[in-house]
Amino acid sequence: MVDRTDEEVAKCRSKLLDTVPDFTQDSTIGPFSFYEWAGSDWVVLFSHPRDFTPVCTTELGAVARLKPEFDKRGVKVVGLSVDPVDRHQDWAVDIERTQGVALNFPLIADQDRRIANLLGLIHPNASDTATVRSVFIIDPARKVRLTLTYPASTGRNFEEILRTIDSLQLTDRHKVATPADWKQGEDVIISPSLSDEAASTLFPKGWTTHTPYLRTVAQPEDVD
Repeated sequence: MVDRTDEEVAKCRSKLLDTVPDFTQDSTIGPFSFYEWAGSDWVVLFSHPRDFTPVCTTELGAVARLKPEFDKRGVKVVGLSVDPVDRHQDWAVDIERTQGVALNFPLIADQDRRIANLLGLIHPNASDTATVRSVFIIDPARKVRLTLTYPASTGRNFEEILRTIDSLQLTDRHKVATPADWKQGEDVIISPSLSDEAASTLFPKGWTTHTPYLRTVAQPEDVD
């Protein structure tokens, strides 16, 4: 094991708006080239410390069930675990049997931990060798838009991941932000950078002013 300073560890972790580098690695769908596979879509990449772990088994099943929701948003999902492909394939049998849904997205085989190190998924405070359970939302420009890291004992909330994607995609299209606990279809916040004059052009039906910096408006509709 190579000892790394805190500064070196911090540099290797993927941070918000970092560009995720391209990579090629073996996977359950064969050689996996990240940029080629992602194309022009959004991506959710989520990692696992190893195969045949109970919490991760439920998570892979949850994502497989939610895949139509990710598809609807133009989002591709991919998992990563440090075991080889044959272990992934055996694990997929357990996932389908226990979770009632087949694995329907690729699972990267990172047995050499090359991708885990590339993305900064090994945190020495948690383990010197094990990949932590992280989630990345990556936009079509390959920028990291969200990172989450969970403890081993707590299953990830993929409904929250979908909610965050809805917010990111909406706020990329319109000059708005989303408030706490926001869900699709609820009121949003007008960007503080917009003057009332500029806002009146974008939101001609008006808005509610709570304070000079907090103005809420009905969620904008996209025009095809």
